[in-house]
Amino acid sequence: QVQLVESGGGLVQAGNSLRLSCAASGRTFNRYLMGWFRQAPGKEREFVARITWSGGSTYYADSVRGRFTISRDSAKNTVYLQMNSLKPEDTAVYYCAAGAVPLTTLPNSYAYWGQGTQVTVSS
Repeated sequence: QVQLVESGGGLVQAGNSLRLSCAASGRTFNRYLMGWFRQAPGKEREFVARITWSGGSTYYADSVRGRFTISRDSAKNTVYLQMNSLKPEDTAVYYCAAGAVPLTTLPNSYAYWGQGTQVTVSS
């Protein structure tokens, strides 16, 4: 079984930064794809960024590319999402996810999910 625990959310003003963390436990993650998703009130869950655990290959949604950076620390079994130049439209609950389907951005392809952390960006 895989456990994912997010942390680092909060309330920030537009233009500021936050770093989210996702601590993973329960299995070895060398073959997993790790992703960050977000869900705003009344909207569907959407892809934000993903990283391959083994090689560190990354991919971003157009809406965050150039502002957000996903990374991982294999020694700590932790994935990060550095969010810079935050905008009010980034407000959402952010979820960490893990899955074995290669290079996917589809939520249904991720088997394991954290409980989410709230990010609120004020204007």
